[in-house]
Amino acid sequence: MIPFTYEKADSPAAAVAAVTATPGAKFIAGGTNLLDLMKFQIETPTHLVDIRDLPLTTINDTGDGGLRIGALVTNTELASHPRVKRDYGVLSRAIVAGATGQIRNKASVGGNLLQRNRCPYFYNTDLPCNKRVPGSGCSALGGISRSLAVIGTSESCIAQNPGDMAVALTVLDAMVETIDAAGRTRTIAIADFFRLPGDTPETEFALQPGELITSVTLPPPLGGTHHYHKVRDRASYAFAIVSVAAVLNKDGTGRVAFGSVAPKPWRIKAAEAVLPAGPAAVVSTAFKEAKPREDNAFKILLAERTLALVIAKGSA
Repeated sequence: MIPFTYEKADSPAAAVAAVTATPGAKFIAGGTNLLDLMKFQIETPTHLVDIRDLPLTTINDTGDGGLRIGALVTNTELASHPRVKRDYGVLSRAIVAGATGQIRNKASVGGNLLQRNRCPYFYNTDLPCNKRVPGSGCSALGGISRSLAVIGTSESCIAQNPGDMAVALTVLDAMVETIDAAGRTRTIAIADFFRLPGDTPETEFALQPGELITSVTLPPPLGGTHHYHKVRDRASYAFAIVSVAAVLNKDGTGRVAFGSVAPKPWRIKAAEAVLPAGPAAVVSTAFKEAKPREDNAFKILLAERTLALVIAKGSA
């Protein structure tokens, strides 16, 4: 491992100041993704700022009936919270579908949102990757692409977003709250938080250097029935090949987001508008601009069949 320095921050402002003041510095909370990347020397921070003790660990009701979730709430705490289980079941189900119990006990909400992609070529430092080394090329374009994205890609990158929690937050219209080095706060819609690769695949999130996630807010409950279904190569402890998060109403309307098919959770509101027409219509609309590779073209049909299963459960 490449040497680095370390400090603990005692406030969000101090944490942001420390990262901003040191070139190559990174925040660390649970470290469930960052430490792995450091071991592979994909991430090589010069300085780590430990934010684990910051007062960002509470889940509180908001004035409009929603929920504010501190960025350092663990995945386990969030999934088991009474209001989350009762009013935002899609989120609880998505979190439990991810990783292992041990990892969920350490992983934080903010860190989960910022986890890097799981493209095998990103993890292989012997091969070119535009996310690791901008301008070096994308090895996945001519390689094995079975797990990778079918839509929202570019000639610079076809990596998929691997998250579970992020797909549920997308269907719920969550908002991400941050603070920067000047003490300014802002709120980013979850739909705008993840960036498509375009010509700059190394920039995955709508954050400025040193900007810290402080909380995630959920709007008032949507009602309906909440579903999260994850298709993976083995029954547990695996990333999704395709996942579907849905909130369905009795009249056949609702919301749908797909996971592991794009560089960000994939939600197309025009596709939701045709939910009463069935899963084929939804997927045809949602994946209209898809550019699958030979290895992963099956994901589009799999997305349709997974959505059909979710709708069947919702109407049972």
